[in-house]
Amino acid sequence: MATVTAATDTLTRDEWAAEVRRLAKERDAVILAHNYQRPEIQDVADHTGDSLALSRLAASVEAGTIVFCGVHFMAETAKILSPDKTVLLPEPEAGCSLADTITADDVRAWRAEHPEAVVVAYVNTSAAVKAETDICCTSSNAADVIRSIPEDREILFLPDQFLGAHVRRVTGRDNIHVWMGECHVHAGIDGATLRERVAAEPDAELYVHPECGCATSALYLVGAGTVPQERVKVLSTGGMLAAAEQTTARKVLIATETGMLHQLRAANPSTVFEPVNSRAECRYMKMITADKLLTALRNGTTEITVPDDVAARARRSVERMVEIGSPSRGGE
Repeated sequence: MATVTAATDTLTRDEWAAEVRRLAKERDAVILAHNYQRPEIQDVADHTGDSLALSRLAASVEAGTIVFCGVHFMAETAKILSPDKTVLLPEPEAGCSLADTITADDVRAWRAEHPEAVVVAYVNTSAAVKAETDICCTSSNAADVIRSIPEDREILFLPDQFLGAHVRRVTGRDNIHVWMGECHVHAGIDGATLRERVAAEPDAELYVHPECGCATSALYLVGAGTVPQERVKVLSTGGMLAAAEQTTARKVLIATETGMLHQLRAANPSTVFEPVNSRAECRYMKMITADKLLTALRNGTTEITVPDDVAARARRSVERMVEIGSPSRGGE
């Protein structure tokens, strides 16, 4: 049986999981894990999903403590929506390269250049950035958020350039200004890699996250007739999971962070799910280990706080996002 190293203990995986659950009960904690976390973290969690679905869940659970196995902005969002709960992030250095591409000062400066524009922020941003925006969005409701804004209003969309380009394409809006940020993992899943994999697997379905650098290439392949339109889907992580449960394809190629494969394979064991790029792994997501989760539960580390004034302003943006569309399982 597999073993894990947790603190000073060497435990079997089952023993470690039992100890995690015992400590969670003792601390009155619920464990939430993002789809990109390590498999053992996903398996021991009370709930696994994307950042928005987990944050919405965090606001409704009865537990007094939330242990968020994800990255920093996700734990912040949970705290914004659950201000009276204790939110723990087992690894405080678990950041996000996309969220780091823009600051609150950047938003204020950009807004000053376009004083009449509506500022739309992807949920993959810090609390300070959310506080400077008018409305947040996820990849599953971004188009609906844009459509909710009068057509004559300029829009500043931040921070992901690929999601921004996707939203501009599907809504047909030409008055959207897009911040040139990117997730280094999704940007690395590029068009050349995609074309190679599609050529090698011509009968496979293709699920592409709109943050990917290859999203435009995927749609080009459809337009050129290289891949039938019905076999290509641009989806949020929650959308991928829903599609995986329904597909009868022999094989599906996945263009997103490789941690997502664990959930997809569990949802539909009869289909083969393979990554477009097997190196598409977020080191920040993988920073939370068995050891760190156990330590967080034992010692109450690390508590995430958001200043009250920042949280109040950010909460308005997040709540507006929740009101538009109803992403049941899928956010980013």
